[in-house]
Amino acid sequence: MKKYFFGIIVLSQLAFAQKRPKLVVGIVVDQMRMEYLYRFQNDFSETGFKRIMNNGFTFHNAHYNYMPTYTAPGHASIYTGTTPSVHGIVSNEWFSRTKGKEKYCTEDSSVTALGEVAGTEGLMSPKNLLATTITDELRMGTNFKGKVIGMSIKDRGAILPAGHFANWAFWFSKTGSFISSNYYGEKLPDWVTEFNAKKGYMNYINQGWNLMKPLATYNESDPDDSPYEGKLYGVEKPVFPYDLKAMVAKNDPGVLRAVPFGNDYLADFAKLAIAKEQLGKDENTDFLAVSFSSTDYVGHILGPRSMELQDTYLRLDKTLSDFLAYLDVTVGKDQYMVFITADHACSENAAFMHDHKYNVTNLDYKAIEASLKKFSTDTFGADLVLNYSNFNVYLDMAKIKEKQLDYPSVVSQFKSFLLEQEHVKTVYTQEEVEHFCAGDYYKEMVARGYDVHENGQLVVLDKPGYIEYGKTGTSHGTPYAYDTHAPLLFYGWGIRKGESHEKRFITQIAPTVCQKINITFPNGSECEVLPELFR
Repeated sequence: MKKYFFGIIVLSQLAFAQKRPKLVVGIVVDQMRMEYLYRFQNDFSETGFKRIMNNGFTFHNAHYNYMPTYTAPGHASIYTGTTPSVHGIVSNEWFSRTKGKEKYCTEDSSVTALGEVAGTEGLMSPKNLLATTITDELRMGTNFKGKVIGMSIKDRGAILPAGHFANWAFWFSKTGSFISSNYYGEKLPDWVTEFNAKKGYMNYINQGWNLMKPLATYNESDPDDSPYEGKLYGVEKPVFPYDLKAMVAKNDPGVLRAVPFGNDYLADFAKLAIAKEQLGKDENTDFLAVSFSSTDYVGHILGPRSMELQDTYLRLDKTLSDFLAYLDVTVGKDQYMVFITADHACSENAAFMHDHKYNVTNLDYKAIEASLKKFSTDTFGADLVLNYSNFNVYLDMAKIKEKQLDYPSVVSQFKSFLLEQEHVKTVYTQEEVEHFCAGDYYKEMVARGYDVHENGQLVVLDKPGYIEYGKTGTSHGTPYAYDTHAPLLFYGWGIRKGESHEKRFITQIAPTVCQKINITFPNGSECEVLPELFR
């Protein structure tokens, strides 16, 4: 009798362990700082971000653990559970040392575009991603019965999370359509073609962009027409209201990317995908990867202290509220699990910081490259610099060999020159990166983002606060906390209410989700989970 009773307990525990949610929704908000959840909290509704934070689990101290903190490496790291040194996506685009030319993270000339495209924007696939993803493991773990769909305004925000085995990945074309490539199928699903034909984005364009709430609500931001704001699509002044119809007339429907309604249009598309693809409707767990990109465009152009940025997040809160309500109805409360994070955060505008007596400035990376080339010509009698980008210096090894120069001496002299520059904190050579010792925090960050086949012979670490970007707006890429500190929220199926202030890493998301839904870890993952979600 005891053996029989024990068997019932074991079988019941096993059944519980094998239970999975009907749908996992991974949400990435491009360029979102954790600080925005604090600064704008009083203006959020109770049913958007606050619903997640009040009823789910909030990690207040989650960070990226590598450099460079850019969009493509961020999405790849979230979903593979590892860093660029393993998954191979070392930037959005980079000068590939192996190829000797520029390389885009998801480029694939072997595929053909699906849908109404402009130029090469449809020639994309995940072939450059070297590791598997949560979504890949879910596909295999369900014997390819669980569906995986990735979507974003940006191609990289859709393709990298969707992984290698996705049913579909869709991204937004400047033609106004969601497109894909024949990596995923021979033609777009009918529901996508029908959605595109309606040109629903014009509903948002026609209404223009004005403040969603009364002006007094935006007291957490700089006044409108701040000197730290760029001009959205060449407007005379960066002030509300924005005539989006005029912008589209002078440009193309791609204008939608750089206003908050790009998020709304993506959410419309996501809800239709859930309905038409029947996500969360059978015993096999499905996965929807959604990346909201408009926050990044607005941040880059107008900066983190602009009213436009705050309005974008207040509108995103409303969009999130509506999307959660849709999931409640279509999938069922407690039948789906959601995580929300960002692919990176961002710096303060350097001019803003300087005007408040912090001695930093913005930097022109092309001017840095020019100074390196001049130094090389003056010192070695030849231009040995192939490229400077993404904080990497690429040297012309063929020319160094041809001129019979001593390579260690060349590298040492370039390093010395760079260290003389006002903005440079330190410089790491390839040899130093490859043989770093634990305990050197920033060198380890660089090493985790470094691939010997793709990166340069030297990596530059600027001093905190300096930004290799224009005088207005903002950017990111460094290993400093303002670029690494991202929100991390879990909600729904299998998630208890709580919060943690322990330092955690974005690379812990993928193994945590895999453990929660009982599938294999992505093959490049270090397999460290978020322990708070298993207590």
